[in-house]
Amino acid sequence: MGSQGQSYEHKDHDGKYTLIRDEDDFRWGLYDRPLPCFGCGIGWFSFLLGFLCPLMWYYATALYFSNYYRKDPRERAGLAASAIAALICTVAAFIIVAAIIL
Repeated sequence: MGSQGQSYEHKDHDGKYTLIRDEDDFRWGLYDRPLPCFGCGIGWFSFLLGFLCPLMWYYATALYFSNYYRKDPRERAGLAASAIAALICTVAAFIIVAAIIL
């Protein structure tokens, strides 16, 4: 007979089994939940939408610097990409304005 079923049940000294984990009481883990914004996360969604409206990059940058990714570490890469895109957009805007003024 052996150890089949030992992971869910524990044999008591009286020969009776006691349930350790209830399979019906399923709780979501941190990485089991889908990310918001169509499953790609706020950061990547803001990054993609930022090409149409660059203000989304600045919104994601504010979330990145406010440590929003501590709620879900999977958001960090997308928020960082948006922060880098916002930096590039700002530098490009300064160069364009400087070229027009000078």
